[in-house]
Amino acid sequence: MTGRNPISALAHLRHEFGEHGGVNMSIEASSTFTVMEPGTMPEMFQGLKGHDAGCYLYGRHFNPTVYNLGRQLAALEGTEAAYCTASGMGAIASTLFALCKAGDHIVASRAVYGGTYALMHDFLPEKAGITTTFVDITDLDAVRNAMTDNTRLVYAESVSNPTLRVADIPQLAGIAHDAGAQLVVDNTFTPLILSPVALGADVVVHSMTKFISGMSDVIAGAVCGSNDFIESLMDLHTGSFMLLGPTMDPNVASTLSLRIPHLSTRMAAHGERALALAERLDEAGVNVCYPGLAHHPDHLLFDELRCPDHGYGGVLTIDMGDLESANRLMSLLQNKYRFGFMAVSLGYFDTLMSCSGSSTSSELTDEDKNEAGISPGLVRMSIGYTGTLEQRWQELRDALEEVGTSVGQTRYSEEPGARSGKTTTLRNSSNL
Repeated sequence: MTGRNPISALAHLRHEFGEHGGVNMSIEASSTFTVMEPGTMPEMFQGLKGHDAGCYLYGRHFNPTVYNLGRQLAALEGTEAAYCTASGMGAIASTLFALCKAGDHIVASRAVYGGTYALMHDFLPEKAGITTTFVDITDLDAVRNAMTDNTRLVYAESVSNPTLRVADIPQLAGIAHDAGAQLVVDNTFTPLILSPVALGADVVVHSMTKFISGMSDVIAGAVCGSNDFIESLMDLHTGSFMLLGPTMDPNVASTLSLRIPHLSTRMAAHGERALALAERLDEAGVNVCYPGLAHHPDHLLFDELRCPDHGYGGVLTIDMGDLESANRLMSLLQNKYRFGFMAVSLGYFDTLMSCSGSSTSSELTDEDKNEAGISPGLVRMSIGYTGTLEQRWQELRDALEEVGTSVGQTRYSEEPGARSGKTTTLRNSSNL
């Protein structure tokens, strides 16, 4: 199996010109839209006329600028349609409410983003009567055994947050479909790298706040799926987008639309730098996890599923063993070595780092954190691409040494291999 390459689909997407012929689409900032004939408005409310006929009703429903961004996301993910929301959680919650009702059941990965976990573990059972069984998503037998007659969907992250395990999307899709359920995949960590729908998934969600934005300056989400599913989300009477109101601002949509054309370049840069650092850390004996490393438990699976042009993603983890050591490492990296920033989120052009167990995964119970492999000292790093590789390696190595983690007696030099994502040449050194 070879992963699809979405770049050609994005490149051949119909270009929307601005109102006066500008190369960039104009921003439609209106909250409401006029009709030329009074009879058109009732037809729009009855669902007889819509955006596909050039008829727009209200900004909470369809907006031309947001709709255009959705077309880009659909091309990126290889789906019939997509629509964008004000946040990733807005996209996830709207999708779950659209697919489930009271009494329904979800099978979900135990290692998911803390907000997703809290939505499924705490909010949905109490407020909506929807229950979730959390399992090790890489244990396919555990997934099968968790399915019930009321299971409506299987939910996984393409690469789990923060444990970086890779979902076997084709196998999960088969399990879900055999039970009459759907597979929903959060592809936030791997845009362009993995195409879940091409691999069998039914719906893809994104937090576009992360890699798709790339600048940590907007909050945004997206849902990608079939035309029928996206249209159902916008239904005037039952649509979760329309009635819950996770509406994306058209100015945000325009901003993101202009960033998608260079997403490929950015993802490749994140992946190249993350792989180089992970290989050096691994060579030095540091407890690093990264799907691009040959000994990662899902490395071969990832190679089978991914598009090879964009690397293995921009996130790695270092397990420092305990919270005190993790905090000391991050403090040194930010405040002394200027390696990156202690902050949640990911996909920024500079490195962002956080101790997952006490931050983005803090909503998980201690039992689930333990079973998911989220130790108290696990540091998640979203690797940026600023500075040179040698500069960043020196800073990271020195901080680890200062914390007391030996990185061995080797020094790297930046040679052509480093730029191609290969391990660079080792030179002996005694002055680390």
